[in-house]
Amino acid sequence: MSTRLLLVRHGETEWHAENRYAGTSDVALTDLGLRQAEQLGEFLAARPDPPVAVYASPLGRAQRTAESPAKKLGLTIETVEELSEVHFGLAEGRVLSEMPADLVERFRVDPVANAFPDAEPPVEAAERGVRALRNIAQRERGRRVLVVAHNTLLRLTLCRLLGIPLARYRDVFPRIENAAITEIGIDGNDTSLRRFNLPTQ
Repeated sequence: MSTRLLLVRHGETEWHAENRYAGTSDVALTDLGLRQAEQLGEFLAARPDPPVAVYASPLGRAQRTAESPAKKLGLTIETVEELSEVHFGLAEGRVLSEMPADLVERFRVDPVANAFPDAEPPVEAAERGVRALRNIAQRERGRRVLVVAHNTLLRLTLCRLLGIPLARYRDVFPRIENAAITEIGIDGNDTSLRRFNLPTQ
């Protein structure tokens, strides 16, 4: 029996305007990000088949985004450490223009083999993301649940679940939009992509 996971990237943060790598840095939501969280809650509460559980990364921007849906649906947020964003090492808190040009060029060619120095290995991030989602799917078997996490972690995890080479995560999934819904079905080892970047505003 397939479990439906509604994967959502947190709302806009204070570093979005500069396209700064947040990673594991705990960056607050902007006013727009807070509105996106509220709109997400309203959207899900109005559905005929709303999620029956809410899971979120421990980082503040994900927790704050999950608060509105949880409150509107009368649910409690389950925090999952493995849903935290990838740590970007040398790039953490920076924009690409602040990085050495040779590192950036190698990263663009292959962001997995040439991850930034001191960053979490993308393969390990994908594995923990898959583990987290499969554990949630097993726990919530046959139900529909909301999972609030992060852009890079979700893209890597989707690639691993769907059999797409990890090195292509930036090409195949250029961006997961803030507070948009990407729905997947997980049934054992099988994963289906039901929708991608469904807007909630």
